[in-house]
Amino acid sequence: MRGMARTGRSLAWLAVAFAVGLRDAFLNRPRIPPTNPVGIQNRAWTWRGCQVRYQVLGEENTGPSVVLIHGLLVNADHWRKNLPALAEAGLRVYALDLLGNGYTDRLEPGSEKAAEISGERGRELRDVDTELVISRGVRQKVTVPQRHPLGSVYNIFTWSEQVSDFIKEMVKSDVFLVGNSLGSLVSLQAAIDSPDVVRGLLLVNPRFRQEHVSEAPAVARPVISWVQRVLRETPVGGWLFNALSTEAAVTEILKEPYYDSSQVTPELVEVLRSPLLLKGALESTLDILSYSTGPLLEQLLQDMRPETPVWVCWGERDPWTPLQRVSALDEFEAVKKLVEFPGVGHCPHDEAPDVVNKLILSLVKNISS
Repeated sequence: MRGMARTGRSLAWLAVAFAVGLRDAFLNRPRIPPTNPVGIQNRAWTWRGCQVRYQVLGEENTGPSVVLIHGLLVNADHWRKNLPALAEAGLRVYALDLLGNGYTDRLEPGSEKAAEISGERGRELRDVDTELVISRGVRQKVTVPQRHPLGSVYNIFTWSEQVSDFIKEMVKSDVFLVGNSLGSLVSLQAAIDSPDVVRGLLLVNPRFRQEHVSEAPAVARPVISWVQRVLRETPVGGWLFNALSTEAAVTEILKEPYYDSSQVTPELVEVLRSPLLLKGALESTLDILSYSTGPLLEQLLQDMRPETPVWVCWGERDPWTPLQRVSALDEFEAVKKLVEFPGVGHCPHDEAPDVVNKLILSLVKNISS
């Protein structure tokens, strides 16, 4: 009888495990590893019914709170060299995976759930006329469509609402936001949406989104749309994704934004590649890469309150950051400081973490004092 009872309990546990596995598979829910590659504990937060992976160090500290926002198609582990140092300096430091990235849930594009939680829902989003600062004293007027061309949930407004809610529900204090690349735009939009909880921002190699339709010649826009449709709706997208997500391919791709190729380590490749192999990653990646509308950096800086200071830093060897445009950002009232890092590429926080950590601490001290 005891053996039968043990067998019954085992079968019950197997049934529960199987049910959980079916649920997670149905939701495209990735299994969150207990820790990241450097031993930082991973945690889960439920946001609008979605599982979000996040990390926190220095939770017991009494210093200011900092939230780190990753860039395009990467994840919270890209900040693995920053969290420990900032926590040791007395800060409470958080990093999270944006929806559709890392170990956070991926929603099926076009699904009812995706439409329900999209940050574009309920917003009055009209095309915006703005000026791009091409170089000092030279501006270009453009019209900026705000809505995702597919109506996708993967847009700056969804991500900014995710960050704003994370601050209110999990951090529960005002914060400093630090964003790299696309994360810079998400940080700015979150500060615009929730100005009372954001004390200051550091934009690390902010993304200028040269693939945006407003920056493309009119004759090229139908071509861009056609390429995006081919990638999403034909086997070409899957073939290309599989070809570019191999270990060798990811290693070579990373050598473009990283000026110091010695920093493209097996650990970095694994950190960025592993989530791309999860179920749903193909669809979410192609959806995100089709995002050629939405807010531009200059538009967001124009909308920022001048009393919320914005610092900007960038690696001068970044092939994706146009020098003329980044050096002219101090024309915006909210931008209080520009810092250039010599001999560094698109991801200074990972390639040269000490200089970025020092700048984050300087920002916090400057505003907190």
